[in-house]
Amino acid sequence: MVGIDQVLEKLSTVIDPDLKKDIVSMGMIKDLELNDGNLKFTLELTTPACPFNVEIEDDVRKVIGELSDLKSFDMNVTAKVMEGRSLDDDTGMATVKNIIGVASGKGGVGKSTVSLNLALALQQTGAKVGLLDADIYGPSIPLMLGMKDGYMEVEDNKLQPAESNGLKVVSFGFFAEQAHQAAIYRGPIISGILKQFLVDTNWSDLDYLIVDLPPGTGDIPLTLAQTIPITGILVVTTPQDVASNVAVKAIGMFEKLNVPIIGVVENMSHFVCPGANEKHYIFGKGGGKKISEQFNMPFLGEIPLNSGIMSGSDLGKPIMITNPDSPSAVAFKTAAKNIAAQCSILAAKLQQEMETEKSSEESTAEASTSN
Repeated sequence: MVGIDQVLEKLSTVIDPDLKKDIVSMGMIKDLELNDGNLKFTLELTTPACPFNVEIEDDVRKVIGELSDLKSFDMNVTAKVMEGRSLDDDTGMATVKNIIGVASGKGGVGKSTVSLNLALALQQTGAKVGLLDADIYGPSIPLMLGMKDGYMEVEDNKLQPAESNGLKVVSFGFFAEQAHQAAIYRGPIISGILKQFLVDTNWSDLDYLIVDLPPGTGDIPLTLAQTIPITGILVVTTPQDVASNVAVKAIGMFEKLNVPIIGVVENMSHFVCPGANEKHYIFGKGGGKKISEQFNMPFLGEIPLNSGIMSGSDLGKPIMITNPDSPSAVAFKTAAKNIAAQCSILAAKLQQEMETEKSSEESTAEASTSN
């Protein structure tokens, strides 16, 4: 009769394609029970948005099927998002597992549209997602979500995020006095507002917090990088050389600050005429991939040009909600899964570094005690 050791040996041959480790050593097998040939366990994936979830499930079923002595097999599949940032800080954001800053070198590349639809795509996989509109001078997320009359309450000295389509949303645009007025503030005040939005907000338990940053390398991106540990930065560009050349400056800033770059997404990548299957590269071709190759970072997706994305944003009806099966929405879903995968990779690397540091400290302590 098959034993638990044989089951684990089989399962250890299943490798997570992103993390390059077997699912047993990663602790992805939970509550394993084997009674008289009846096998039962839980497969806990690293994120519900992993692009290889189905592949991993199929591989598990395949290797278990090779155990001929089993009478029955029951597998429950769940997901628990890994922590891609250090939570050992006193900022009050220990319940947010991953913070992803969405940056661009220049305006006009559709960064807010990408931020919003990626947040919705992640939420639709079952992840808990928040969206922080960090563009204090030009907040656009409330309009794009149809929340022009939205507001945030304060309870126990904490901002309570507004909610829309399953997202927890914070934006300067929710303050009534700012709805139709310019935010005329100097840098230190702007930085203070962002810090409040980050640490004085009741984000509750989030798998991912998407931070829509203003373009460029000014106070807000700098404040985000220096205030709290974040998982990394997602760079948005268009195919044009002028956009990709400026995006390089944003990448350079975050690299100097030792902030990981998750990868690059190319927006307005191409246009496909209705009824045809031919791509037209209206704004040039290859800007995102060029950045990816230049900086050896993942190219996470290309979002096609679609009038429905623009009109949906203006009407407060994101394409991920109104037309989730459209080519553009599918592209956002693909990019979101790739981003989630990169977050898991960064989380595994962070976990390994923490374990190495802990082991080093224990060895130092033992040596000190022996002396």
